[in-house]
Amino acid sequence: MNKKQSIDLEFDKNHIWHPYTSMTNPSPVYPVTHANKHYIYLEDGTELIDGMASWWSALHGYNNPHLNDALINQMHKMSHVMFGGITHQSAVELCKRLVNITPNSLDKVFLADSGSVSVEVAIKMALQFWLSQGIHGKNKLMAPAKGYHGDTFAAMSVCDPVNSMHSLYQGFLPQHIFVNAPKSRFHGEFSLSEVEHLEQKFRRHHHEIAAFILEPIVQNAGGMNFYHPEYLKHVRRLCDQYHILLIVDEIATGFGRTGKLFACEHANIEPDIMCIGKALTGGYMTLSATLTTNKVAFGISEGEAGVLMHGPTFMGNPLACAVANQSIDLLLANDWQFEVERIERALNKGLSTLKQIDGVADVRVLGAIGVVEMIDPVDVADIQKSMIKQGVWLRPFGKLIYVMPPYITPTEDIARICHAIGNAINS
Repeated sequence: MNKKQSIDLEFDKNHIWHPYTSMTNPSPVYPVTHANKHYIYLEDGTELIDGMASWWSALHGYNNPHLNDALINQMHKMSHVMFGGITHQSAVELCKRLVNITPNSLDKVFLADSGSVSVEVAIKMALQFWLSQGIHGKNKLMAPAKGYHGDTFAAMSVCDPVNSMHSLYQGFLPQHIFVNAPKSRFHGEFSLSEVEHLEQKFRRHHHEIAAFILEPIVQNAGGMNFYHPEYLKHVRRLCDQYHILLIVDEIATGFGRTGKLFACEHANIEPDIMCIGKALTGGYMTLSATLTTNKVAFGISEGEAGVLMHGPTFMGNPLACAVANQSIDLLLANDWQFEVERIERALNKGLSTLKQIDGVADVRVLGAIGVVEMIDPVDVADIQKSMIKQGVWLRPFGKLIYVMPPYITPTEDIARICHAIGNAINS
């Protein structure tokens, strides 16, 4: 029997460019051989509890037999077929599910490749909608500071204007209008001063704004900011008052992560356009969707172009659609609300004591999201090394050590993650 070949880390270091890292001083990477349930296994046999759900996507964990079967069954029919002029059962069934589980007014579905691309599509929809009405002045977007919507160009342009990539691409990115980031905490009191600021911005800029885009309830990569639902309600009201479309980016917050199936439900509002991705396929394949209303879809379709000017090669990929269908069915069948509430209780219990540690600025939990915010930026490599020694996989950023585990993670392993965070901070 041939000896199992090890992963060539030297080649990886010299030739493979990983996310957000340098080629002259690359961050450490750890060789993974396989994953199962809520565990990731390294080449040396180390078993790690995955506290990241593979960047928030693997809701059901890994190697799930139902999701595996969905892929295999679809593969034997067709792995891919172009979506231009052709349709297929997996895509039709997925769009039916999405229309049924999202807010009632979202009736039209555009399938795309990734979360960033779904944001690009949403921005195109908003701009083209107003052009189709013969209104050419509404060519900008409005967004809160500290937002994050992806790394493609249009998506980057509505990310936080200070702590993102705006300075690197100045002169290339479109210039949009930004409002203050939401400040009132989710579990706290809502400050009416936020409404005054919003109303001032809407009043001053509404004539040039096509859409307001934001992450509902949780600003994720912008600092894990859990903000008050009243903020979202006032944004919806002002969008209606000033004839501006509302885009909610549910890529990270969708499919139950915040305790509601979609985070906009916390405020009981319905957007004009919604972006979803990440957990859509249960972490198996890249797929996203941009949903919109009849008003927007018909407005574009009855305009000069007559069509939405977008069409990715792998749009409606049958494999991705098939596994997304099974992932949604599995989520709804497995009492996701109970599991998210269980994780929320475990995170509250395990992280609350960390508030007393020197260097910790704040601890907060919402749904299946737990955050420890430090006073100073953390050393990602050091924290990860400490975590791996304790059998836990996390990927901190900035001042944040955060947890977004698969929903199948047992309570005792949530406790282990929390304990590991405390040890890593103390050390």
